[in-house]
Formats: sequence, structure tokens, C-alpha cells
Amino acid sequence: MKKYRIGLVGVGAVGAEMVKVLRERDFPCASIDVFASRPRTETIAGETFEVRAAGQDSFKGLDIVLFAGGTAASVALRDAVTSAGAVMIDNSRAFRQDPGVPLVVPQVNAEDLDWHKGVIANPNCTTAIMLMAVAPLHRAKTVKRIIASTYQAASGAGAEGMAELAAQMKAMAEGREPEVKAFAHRLCDNLIPQIDKFDETNWYTLEELKMLNESRKMLHAPELALSCTCVRVPVLRAHSESLNIEFAEEITPGEAREILSRSEGVRVADDPLKLVYPMPKDATAKYDVLAGRIRQDISRGDRRGLEMFVSGDQLLRGAALNAVEIAETLVKRGLVRR
Repeated sequence: MKKYRIGLVGVGAVGAEMVKVLRERDFPCASIDVFASRPRTETIAGETFEVRAAGQDSFKGLDIVLFAGGTAASVALRDAVTSAGAVMIDNSRAFRQDPGVPLVVPQVNAEDLDWHKGVIANPNCTTAIMLMAVAPLHRAKTVKRIIASTYQAASGAGAEGMAELAAQMKAMAEGREPEVKAFAHRLCDNLIPQIDKFDETNWYTLEELKMLNESRKMLHAPELALSCTCVRVPVLRAHSESLNIEFAEEITPGEAREILSRSEGVRVADDPLKLVYPMPKDATAKYDVLAGRIRQDISRGDRRGLEMFVSGDQLLRGAALNAVEIAETLVKRGLVRR
């Protein structure tokens, strides 16, 4: 089997998960070269790496470069990666709405990888988790409108967010005032109905608008209607979402369960009499998105509406796992450029 030289830019929570997933899934790595803003020795997922400073000449000889850092690094290093002949898989928001860059969840729109020009964007974590459950239903019955409310874990703010929530919980248990840095307000014993900045033209946050714009792009559904409220909750890891979905055709909860039970990357957890439904504690560190609380929307007079609740690991399904699955799909489809 051919092996590939992999680059990784960024050594935070997502970067660590990328290394772990590459190893867990036996990706054919000839090597993993790690880059960050400054050189140092770093232990990542149990392995010791000599981290090098990322620069314009860093990527020669590499086949695939995973970006787990911020937008600025992705923009600054894009041409360096593509001119070296490598494929860039970017986890930042930098290129998601670029019409020349595929935005991909392999289970949703793998075919869009076929037209990549050296850069592929990873979607926002909440969009990726939602579409794992919505896309199979959309293929079967055509989704027209979604009303979503998200319950997003501290992990969405990276390692700093998780550390801050843990520190706040400890401080409050000890009767001390918790320190606030990573979030706009204290997260422990609270929730924050704001993720990212507000768009002052409509007062949605940028996180909420990502859900709309990214879903339209990946589902190839420019007329899809979607309204979302994104909320940060005091959960360490794994996001959850409440979804009200309107379809073009009638669909029953039983049909939806049957469709989702056959869908790769989704596990139906839906037995309310036995108290079985998606919860972040059950999605944490798991590859599958959990889907449950599937029921007919009783506010309608027809069978074209469903309610559903999903939970998925933000660091895996929403970031690292999806990036590695993109790399796997590129290999399977013969799309690695070198």
C-alpha cells in the first residue's frame, strides 16, 4: 500500500485529535511532520514530535497537510502548501464560502472532492454534526426548512475553553470567584446564548449564519431555509442540537429511524420508554453522531415535519475525524495530487 507524507499545522486540541485519529484508523502515513508558530518538542497523543515553525518552505515533499490552527495561518500558508504539490485540508473558516473550494463531509458530499484545486475546507462543527443526520433524510425526502437550537460544549473554544470550564467548576466548588477569559461570561452554572460575533444587520451570530450558508453549499440546496440559535453550555465536550425539520414530502418517525439506521456515521439512540436518547456524555470520544427523540411535529396539520435531537463529538465528528475522513476519501478516489 502506498504511504503518504502528512503535515499537521497546529498542535492544540484539534491537532492532537487529528494525530490520534490518523493512528486509530491506520491511515497509511509514511511520516507526520508537525508545524506551529514556533519550534519546540511536543508530546501529542502519546507521541513526541519535533515541532517546526511553519513557513513558506515547510511543505516540500508532503502529500496532505491538515490545518488545525486559526484563519490567519491558513490564509498565510495556503499558497505554500499548494505550490509544493500537497493537498490542504483546512479546519478554519477561511475558505468555507470560497466557491472554488469544496466544503466537505464525506458522508454528505464526497463527490465535491473531485473538483478540488488543492484546498478542501472542513465545515463548522455544528454544521457537520447536524448534516450527518439531516443529509440522509434530505436525500430521501428533500428538506425545505430547519429550525435549530444548539447546545455547544466548551470544547468548541478549544483546549483553553475546556480548561477554563474545569477551572471554573473547581473554583465554584471551593467558594472562589471563577476567572473568565475564554468566554464572554462565566460558563460554569450558566449558559451563553452567543457564539462568535453578532452580524449587526440581522443580529444572528456568525456561528448561526455558518449553519445556514454551509448547509446550503454542502447539500447543493441554495433555497434551503434555516434559522438557528447557538448556545454555549457547561458541558466539557460534545455538542447537541435540537432540530425541527420540514420536508417536501411526507415522512414518518419510523421512516426516519429506518433511513438513519442505514446511514454511515449515525447511530439511532431512540427508545424513550427506556430513557434512551442522545446525550453529550454518550457521544464524547465516539465517532458516530447520535440521533433520537424522533417524533412527528404536532404543530403541523400534516406529516411533513419532524423533531429530532442529535449529539456529536465536536473535536472528532466536528473537526479531526472529518478531516482524516476527507484524506481517506481523497486516497480512495485517487485525488491526492502528487
